[in-house]
Amino acid sequence: MPDDPRHDPTDLTPFLGVDSSVTGRLWVDRRDSQRVGHHELRQISQQIALKGLMEEAFVEPVARSIAGRGVTAAGLEDYLRPTLKALFPDPDGFMDMPQAVTAILDALQAKQKIYVFADYDVDGATSAAQLVRWFRHMGHELSVYVPDRMLEGYGPSEKAFDRLKAEGADLVITVDCGASAHRALDYAARIGLEVVVIDHHIMREDPPKCRAVVNPNRPGCTSAQGNLAAAGVVFVVLAALNREAEKRGLFADRPRPDLTKWLDLAALGAICDVTALSGFNRALAAQGLKVMSRLENPGIRALMQVAGGEPKDAARAQNTLMGVFHSGFVLGPRINAGGRIGRADLGVRLLSTDDADEAAALAQELDDLNKTRRDVEAAVQEQALAIADARGLVTADDHVIIVAHEDWHPGVIGIVAGRLRERWHKPVIVIGIDPVTGIGKGSGRSQAGINLGQGVTAAFESGLLLSGGGHAMAAGLSIDAGRIDELRAFLNAHVANSTVEADRKDRLEIDAALSAATCTRALLDRFEIMAPFGQGNPEPMFVLPGMRVGYASALKGGHVRCDLIDESGKRLKAIAWRAQDTAVGAALLNPAGAIHVAGRLKPDDYMGRNGVQFEIEDIAHIFTS
Repeated sequence: MPDDPRHDPTDLTPFLGVDSSVTGRLWVDRRDSQRVGHHELRQISQQIALKGLMEEAFVEPVARSIAGRGVTAAGLEDYLRPTLKALFPDPDGFMDMPQAVTAILDALQAKQKIYVFADYDVDGATSAAQLVRWFRHMGHELSVYVPDRMLEGYGPSEKAFDRLKAEGADLVITVDCGASAHRALDYAARIGLEVVVIDHHIMREDPPKCRAVVNPNRPGCTSAQGNLAAAGVVFVVLAALNREAEKRGLFADRPRPDLTKWLDLAALGAICDVTALSGFNRALAAQGLKVMSRLENPGIRALMQVAGGEPKDAARAQNTLMGVFHSGFVLGPRINAGGRIGRADLGVRLLSTDDADEAAALAQELDDLNKTRRDVEAAVQEQALAIADARGLVTADDHVIIVAHEDWHPGVIGIVAGRLRERWHKPVIVIGIDPVTGIGKGSGRSQAGINLGQGVTAAFESGLLLSGGGHAMAAGLSIDAGRIDELRAFLNAHVANSTVEADRKDRLEIDAALSAATCTRALLDRFEIMAPFGQGNPEPMFVLPGMRVGYASALKGGHVRCDLIDESGKRLKAIAWRAQDTAVGAALLNPAGAIHVAGRLKPDDYMGRNGVQFEIEDIAHIFTS
């Protein structure tokens, strides 16, 4: 993005003078970093005031935050009230959509055996579950195949297609995978197996050989929906199927499927795959969370119950709106646990069943697997930190950090990469090496300003990888272990050549400065009109200037809880997650004078409270001459 002046912040004034926090980040005013003019801000403020959404005192800070997310006055209504009616894309804007719809409906009408081939993560599970439910409504029970992460790896393979062909498959629909599986799909064509690909990962110019490839990130696609997860693409495909099925008279003896009932699945996929919540994707998430809150899907309801997240009484349940937290931190990890360290198809089965007893059993199994996953993840992360420290892998000159070791479980390396990215504030790839074959399987997580999927795709196209691809914020790969150092050099050079220096320097965009006294539930509630938050629409980031640490203590899990005190003596409860062994934790546990504290305002409803606490993201020391 170096050609976009909004992303060249070399002339930005550091917020509160912080050009290097304890984590090495530059703090900037979010509105300034987006080059929002006073006229645009005034128009947004006027619209919010005219709509009567909040008291006058809150209008200006909320308007600043909205403008800082690239929202214009003209787009304010769609941002505040994102609806499917206003933002739904034309399905025909997706390349190969007519071919995909024709292939699927022809196979349905001919009563052929149809399989959905899904990735083993939440996006794959929610994509497949939508298709299962649509086909069930149409009187056809769809077969599901999810590859085993340990035995088969990611995506379609020749062996898998041989198995499906032997089982009598006529058509295979791949979801959240397949766009880069050229070899496997060439093989499927040779054995006479028709394949439709529904995906969202970055593609090469030449599509794989199959009946259709529906992918907004396919070169030449004009849909302008590249931020969709596969679950969102599937939702659009279902709309196209409904439209064509209507023309074919397939609803003469049954009602037209109500796709809005499955918006919870589309939202869950979008949020858990960390896609940008803007435009149509924002509408999917916002409307889908409303559907999810009704807990009508037996699998989602059962999983909330075993996780302890479902309200205990009907009155509270009716007034409880499921949010991004429930999707990303309660449901998502448990659904993923099946594909990570258990049976790969558990997530699809949970989300597609209508049997409450089956849902309860599957939810309990996934919850148990998730507990095991946490133990495995902690062990791998501890080893990765030790290796990175011993080998000096994290330096100022490294733009992408790669850590590798034998026998790391491939089901947790993506999570560990995400944890280390949070710690080092740089893209991280974690690779587990098979000691027998010498092949490393890697998973990476990135951050704003660096498109990791592009870099990994470039490495694959150069012949450095055995396989590889992904999207801006996440990528996967396989590599000969002997070439990992080459990959490290390649990606560092790729990032250096494709990203301006200002973007490589991690920066924290601030929405406003607050005092402890102004951190109220009323303020938090007014900012909630900007929800749902996520990639592309981050939660407001606030700064508490000139704070002192009243007390601080380390908690189980490495979290640090503390009291922050402002100049007036007002106290505010705060917490820093997984911070004990970081620079943020050190600044809290060993305070040395006043500090500026950056973070997010969160509700505190423990024991019936209606208060707030501060979730700490970063700290800057105040140096006096």
